[in-house]
Amino acid sequence: MTLKQAVGKVHLWLGLASGLVVFIVSVTGAIFTFQDDIRDFTEPWRKVKVQATAPVLPSQLQAAALAIHPGVQAKDCWTTYFGPERAATVFFTDKAGAPIMVSLNPYTGQVLREQDLRTHFFTIIQEIHMHLLLPEAIAKWVVGISISIFVVMMLTGLVLWWPKRKQERKQRFTIKWGARWRRVNYDLHNVLGFYAASIGLILALSGLFMIYPWMLKSIVYVADGGKPAPQELMQTRLDTLQTVPTAAQPLPDVVYRTVRQLSPAHEMVLIGPTGTGKAPAFCWTYKKALHYYHRDEYAFHPISGQLLESRFHATKSAGTRFSDMNYDLHVGQILGFGGKVVAFLASLICASLPVTGTIIWWGRRNKTKRPKRIVTAQAVTA
Repeated sequence: MTLKQAVGKVHLWLGLASGLVVFIVSVTGAIFTFQDDIRDFTEPWRKVKVQATAPVLPSQLQAAALAIHPGVQAKDCWTTYFGPERAATVFFTDKAGAPIMVSLNPYTGQVLREQDLRTHFFTIIQEIHMHLLLPEAIAKWVVGISISIFVVMMLTGLVLWWPKRKQERKQRFTIKWGARWRRVNYDLHNVLGFYAASIGLILALSGLFMIYPWMLKSIVYVADGGKPAPQELMQTRLDTLQTVPTAAQPLPDVVYRTVRQLSPAHEMVLIGPTGTGKAPAFCWTYKKALHYYHRDEYAFHPISGQLLESRFHATKSAGTRFSDMNYDLHVGQILGFGGKVVAFLASLICASLPVTGTIIWWGRRNKTKRPKRIVTAQAVTA
């Protein structure tokens, strides 16, 4: 058996083992790529008319969102401002355990829509994409191993695609549409697989970085030359035994006002839960709404509202910036709408590869089982 034949065997059996998972993850990933664009079209409450007045404070948004949810505390809410043209949201878990997202007019505090995310289409798509509707502990290994196999499949596929002779190169770059359907299917698998390989590897690896954070930490370590910047090594420490004065205003309002001064050009502000008072309250600001790469990060004292730590995008190391861009890279929006289109098409091609590959294998398997026809003189003259 030659090296290429051995690679072919590995490619075949790994593909058959992971094909179904890769197909499901790729299709749902393609759908999720345009989730913000589709939701903007189908959910008109996500957009609001820009007003000259300043947005209301987080405590007012939280009070309005929780008005019909007695027992849920504001300190357990996530509050997000998405920019001047978009509704703000308050996210929390109600007493029944349902994840609730309330959209509000950021200028008036008026409730525009309340959604139970358990039944939201894109929440379900995301859950299938990430966990296949399996328990998270199981899904981590099923999806993670299958996508790891897919990475190997891409690399072995490139080895198999590589033409032996110069005259074969043109054939490997084009699909022979006029040929029989088996040949067209073969070309779809090989040619489209080649064109999508680079993007497919990026999508697969960025997904693995989310499943296995240690992989991303390793890349960050290498990108920083094995010497992380001092700021990345800092950890917010909180002395819970120290007596501090209580903030004169609701803590989310203190946080909001502070970060608006420190990151005035950032459109999106995400304020995390203030919790029990034993851990810092965190806030993130993003330069562009619905984009998560360019961000500043803050930690506040959960009682006094004092700013404990800040990390600005401009001061982050190369490795940390790469880590920050992982989600935007995964969905293609790091390059804007055009990047989403590329990620969408690459995801569809990745979904097609297990299908076309299985058809190739099935055809060859049946071909080897067919009895050879013996042509005799009697048959010729009959």
